[in-house]
Amino acid sequence: MRGSELDLCLSMGYFRMQQDIFTCRFIPFEDRLCPVHWLRITLAKVEYGKDQLRLLRVNARFSVTIKPLVFSEDLTTLYTVYRASINFDAPESVESCLLGGGNYNAFETYAIEVRDENQLIAVGIFDNGSRSIAGIMNFYHPAYRKYSLGKYLMLLKTNYARSQQKMYYYPGYLASNYDKFNYKLFTCEAATEVFDSNSGFWYPFTWEIVNFLSAEMMEQG
Repeated sequence: MRGSELDLCLSMGYFRMQQDIFTCRFIPFEDRLCPVHWLRITLAKVEYGKDQLRLLRVNARFSVTIKPLVFSEDLTTLYTVYRASINFDAPESVESCLLGGGNYNAFETYAIEVRDENQLIAVGIFDNGSRSIAGIMNFYHPAYRKYSLGKYLMLLKTNYARSQQKMYYYPGYLASNYDKFNYKLFTCEAATEVFDSNSGFWYPFTWEIVNFLSAEMMEQG
């Protein structure tokens, strides 16, 4: 699933799950179903505000490397430390999240590595298409939580995609009545679009549109 084939699947509201692609319309949360809204960022429209610029400035002291993903010991150790620090479910390992027990990666996967001197402190993983990228996972050392490295990695993915003349960055989805995923709007809400699974169209993101689509989805069940 590479190049223009990945672009097409992303544009139709499908996303990676291990070595396959999937889509969904609802996620369960506290005994209720929350409508799912797939997002994409139109890179040519991105303009950073004061929060984004501040985060880039504060974290400029760290070194950044972008390269094809390698399952290194540093990466594995960092993910283990990160997973032990969170209070929500997460895959057992990066390999299980991406490969699902296989030994071949069907996607062209890259990693953004952020280091404080020689210490690996954050990793952002994304899949590369011809005209787009898909953000897959971000994780970081809990000792650096105050640096908002998850959001910082989203900005780094955006900057990389723009430098490669991509059109879209797909950060995943948010869910109605479940604000855990709302951070995916951080990069630039004005440049974000939301997918209408009924029509197959992408619309400029507003909460009014999200509420309308949610009501429509709940009616249809």
